[in-house]
Amino acid sequence: MEDIRLLVVEWSEPLVRAGQVILILLLAWLVQRIVTRSISRLGGRYPQVPQELLLPLRGGLRWLIMGSAFMLVLERLGVSAEVLWTALTGFTAVAAVAFFAIWSVLSNLFCSVLIFALGPFRLGDVVEVVDSGDKPGVKGRVVNINLFYTTLNDVDEGNAGALLQIPNSLFFQKAVRRWRGPDYPIINRTNEN
Repeated sequence: MEDIRLLVVEWSEPLVRAGQVILILLLAWLVQRIVTRSISRLGGRYPQVPQELLLPLRGGLRWLIMGSAFMLVLERLGVSAEVLWTALTGFTAVAAVAFFAIWSVLSNLFCSVLIFALGPFRLGDVVEVVDSGDKPGVKGRVVNINLFYTTLNDVDEGNAGALLQIPNSLFFQKAVRRWRGPDYPIINRTNEN
């Protein structure tokens, strides 16, 4: 009888923890469902609230609820809350530094997607990136568009034939003049690579 009692005591703690973990996950799922439905009803009741606001709000609250549940589960499994917060803030700091380190690369990648999707200019068009209204900018015929640069064949008399590589993000930071297709006269037609 003593062995059975020791066995029950030995197994009761892991079973209680497993029950607590399941309860935490079920409650988090239930709260997440209630919050999501409440936000959907709010959007239905007040049509002036834009859907573009409700979608990220739903997603953000879902991540917050599930992240909190994950932290509670780890705490129930014996991981210290102080260790969890230290790891989380350390990871966040490293991620922020890495994000800022590759910001220009990500910016050019995103802008190249926008160039391909929106088509502000195409291959063969002549574009000019204008620094200010009174100064001439960089001008050339578009000969290549890749994920980081747009390559222009310079159309100025003195530099005819020179290739210019413009970062794609620059096309969304400056004003751009565009002339469609081969209608733009090039002063000196040289080999366009």
